[in-house]
Amino acid sequence: MTDHNQDTAEFFDEQTLLETVENQLAEGNPLQVKATLMRLTMKGMPREEALQYIACALGAELMAMDADQGPFNLVRYGQFLDSLPEMPWAE
Repeated sequence: MTDHNQDTAEFFDEQTLLETVENQLAEGNPLQVKATLMRLTMKGMPREEALQYIACALGAELMAMDADQGPFNLVRYGQFLDSLPEMPWAE
């Protein structure tokens, strides 16, 4: 059980989340990540800040996955991305 908790803790590391977001952007998968980055930066948000918001959405999806013990939910992740820069899941 501790191995799972250790893996989860490492995966929620901010640097790891940011690297994952950069990988999603590079691969163009999911496309919604790039669209969200463009939307946030076009509203005047600095790129680094926008990436941090997207990383928060990814972290929220990973926490939801962990809570559900289910697979990555692209629809739910998309909903988190759509809500940015608001983060209703954090309340």
